[in-house]
Amino acid sequence: MKEKELSCVNGFFAVLVILALLGSGAYLISLELALPMIAGILACVIGFALLTGLTIVQPNQANVVTFFGRYLGVIRKSGFYLAVPFSTRKRVSLRVRNFNSAKLKVNDVNGNPIEIAAVVVFSVVDSAKALFEVDEYETFVEIQSETALRHVASKYPYDQPDGTGFSLRANTEEIAVELTAELQNRLSIAGVKVIESRLTHLAYSTEIASAMLQRQQAEAIIAAREKIVDGAVTMVQMAIERLQKDNVVDLDDERKAAMINNLLVAVVSDRSAQPVINTSTLY
Repeated sequence: MKEKELSCVNGFFAVLVILALLGSGAYLISLELALPMIAGILACVIGFALLTGLTIVQPNQANVVTFFGRYLGVIRKSGFYLAVPFSTRKRVSLRVRNFNSAKLKVNDVNGNPIEIAAVVVFSVVDSAKALFEVDEYETFVEIQSETALRHVASKYPYDQPDGTGFSLRANTEEIAVELTAELQNRLSIAGVKVIESRLTHLAYSTEIASAMLQRQQAEAIIAAREKIVDGAVTMVQMAIERLQKDNVVDLDDERKAAMINNLLVAVVSDRSAQPVINTSTLY
């Protein structure tokens, strides 16, 4: 079922017609003559029937009109109108709304339990689908949003230690785009347009949070040590090359090894190196 516009009469003009019908009907009834009384009663009945069709449409709101179970159309333009008498008019908000999901516990692609939540910004673009294709479209949006969030979260790891590939923590923009597309595919049946979706919470589950924190700390220490070792080796190479270039000292292999050992210990050590003064020869 698709949304279609319903043609309506201006409400203020309709009020004038209704008042005229009721006034003329009352006048004809007051004449107490057979034919005028019948005409007056008919005018009053028509006037009261037209009263049931008066409706007000607020800005960014749609009134879906049905007549004894038959869908007639929708009134989107705000104002005061006369619709079909005795029809049922249901209001559907077209305003942009937010849905904040609860914190969901999901297993990522590696099987690690994580906590994740998202905010979904959406609006109704087809009021007929929102009312007739699904039961309570707002609840439908909530359930499908959580389902899509679980599906997307289970496709990627929480983090990639080596920095390669997609991860939930490092690729939030790409994850948001995929989540929006997934939601739009699921919610199009309800006439809902997904404007944006973003992750609002992402963390390891409490039962493994401490272990993952230790792993991250260990990875940071290893990375820092690798950087320190690389720098220390470069400094030792530069020092030996400079000494040999300037002919400051002539070092054999054994003395080079001793110097390299001392320099590496001094640079790589966590604590400041304590100098040892040798008052004799090296041997």
